[in-house]
Amino acid sequence: MVVVLEKNATDKQIENIIKHLEDFGFAVHKSTGVQQIVLGAIGVKPDFDTRKVKILEGVAEVYRITEPFKLASRTFQKEDTVIKIKNVDIGGNEVVMMAGPCSVESEDQIFTVAEIVAKSGAKILRGGAFKPRTSPYSFQGLGEEGLKLLRKAADKFNLLAITEVMESSQIELIEEYTDIFQVGARNMQNFSLLRDLGKASKPIMLKRGLAATVEDWLMSAEYILSNGNRKVMLCERGIRTFETYTRNTFDLSAIPVVHKRSHLPVIADPSHATGLRDKVLPMARAAVAAGADGLMVEVHNDPEKALSDGPQALLPEQFEELMKHVKLIAEVIGRKM
Repeated sequence: MVVVLEKNATDKQIENIIKHLEDFGFAVHKSTGVQQIVLGAIGVKPDFDTRKVKILEGVAEVYRITEPFKLASRTFQKEDTVIKIKNVDIGGNEVVMMAGPCSVESEDQIFTVAEIVAKSGAKILRGGAFKPRTSPYSFQGLGEEGLKLLRKAADKFNLLAITEVMESSQIELIEEYTDIFQVGARNMQNFSLLRDLGKASKPIMLKRGLAATVEDWLMSAEYILSNGNRKVMLCERGIRTFETYTRNTFDLSAIPVVHKRSHLPVIADPSHATGLRDKVLPMARAAVAAGADGLMVEVHNDPEKALSDGPQALLPEQFEELMKHVKLIAEVIGRKM
């Protein structure tokens, strides 16, 4: 249920409304919009008489939220969420680029790639320190050493840093070195991890699961939001279908669908979606045209020797070309990059 307060509602009235909602058995989440304050009353109470809330002083309107995802819905918050991290806004008018290697492999590699992506206009350096691999014999990442190298490279070239968290025990360590937590597709429904990330202070990028519907995806975001962390962005990275010509099937339609249903920013990852570097550029262009708030792509200075996902990593000159193309598309639709 959403409770829209009157524009001139006093602090005392707001406190009274919140107390009544809590007494009725609801968990209350407050959202301060541009014009009005909105209270999200979370709880399954199909027979609750909304008139009990409507009569309270300071209440303008009361609406039932029909979607199972409450805090992520447009009904709860009409304005787009803009996540501010230092000098970068994610979810605003700018299309933000996240780029870097799949894995942090060495100091020379991550510093080289960081310089490349920074010069071309990226704002966020990506790189895995802990890698979830299908085979237990594949490269699993450098761990804490990889985090330290990622942080040093990001700082040297004035970039933010994002890396994947795989389990709750890693949260404190990763939070020390990075600016954004990434939850991978395999962990989209790791609900204990999502709850714990909801208590963290830094933003979270939640990737769509391999076979997740849009509703599944938004419900996973709800776990984070309902535990207190409102700085959540979603990442479309392709879903698994019967098609074999690409690594996954890139669901471009999910971008406008989510934007209509939710206020959360949407990032697109054409590297994991296609699995082949020659497909990344056209899909990146399409994602920006579809309304993505940011892109995440893999870049490597020597992809033939990459320890993970070399075939989908862009060469430096390809990344530079990508940036030129998506900047032009962003301008056409009234955005900047």
